[in-house]
Amino acid sequence: MDMRWFPIGNIADIPLRGARCVKTPEGKIAVFRTAENEVFAIDDHCPHKGGPLSQGIVHAKAVTCPLHNWVISLETGKALGADKGAVRTIPLRNVDGALFIALERLMAAAE
Repeated sequence: MDMRWFPIGNIADIPLRGARCVKTPEGKIAVFRTAENEVFAIDDHCPHKGGPLSQGIVHAKAVTCPLHNWVISLETGKALGADKGAVRTIPLRNVDGALFIALERLMAAAE
């Protein structure tokens, strides 16, 4: 199955070490921009108590949840350290600064 990519904005819309949320039929997606100008997309809820990861602190390729300080990898979606759990990572493309995500429900609806 070919992926369908949906535009969500521009990398310039996201501050360095910051995030923005995208509302989709699959829920809120947090899109992060690291200090190294890399972008990642994951579900916007911590696997621990559902905290808003988009409001957390971005460091290296991870985000610290603002509620209970769980650290989540932006690359894998997995909790780091002794904590257990994971969030879904979303395929994301950066094409000359334009950002696109691929979501299964949107793909199915578009076909």
